[in-house]
Amino acid sequence: MSEVLDHAKAYDYMFILLGNKEIIEKDILYLHKLFYQNIEEKFAGRYRDIPVFITGSSYSVTKVENIQSEIEDLCKWIITERKNYHPVEFAAILHKKFVFIHPFKDGNGRVARLLMNTALIQNGYLPALIPPILQTEYISLLEKAHEDDSLFINFIIERELES
Repeated sequence: MSEVLDHAKAYDYMFILLGNKEIIEKDILYLHKLFYQNIEEKFAGRYRDIPVFITGSSYSVTKVENIQSEIEDLCKWIITERKNYHPVEFAAILHKKFVFIHPFKDGNGRVARLLMNTALIQNGYLPALIPPILQTEYISLLEKAHEDDSLFINFIIERELES
């Protein structure tokens, strides 16, 4: 039950970021901390210090020693490139980029969806929801996005239209 309440706190925090039209590293860490604090407190809001592998993926995630610089690069990308994309496309690419870094021991997908939806609501869109029935397709398209992200972006556009 506390996991559900903590995820709701992270979801609510998304709306606090509504007026900012920015997403910074502190926000990423805090979103993770909010929903992960009662799952595994010592890892909540902290980058992983162990290597991880995504089960079923052919691709590796960012090495531990590169996480900080990759997150910093992502935050710079958010600031400099946001205006160059349609808001829904930007949100989808942000999601993909974050998941590929995979900075936390666990909960990366949830944070990626929170970041994506933060970007959407900051631009006046509704959150894009991915129902459980589409989970397999969602994961498959993320895997394919390593080579071509157009199908994943279209998937997120469809979720936004349904919202």
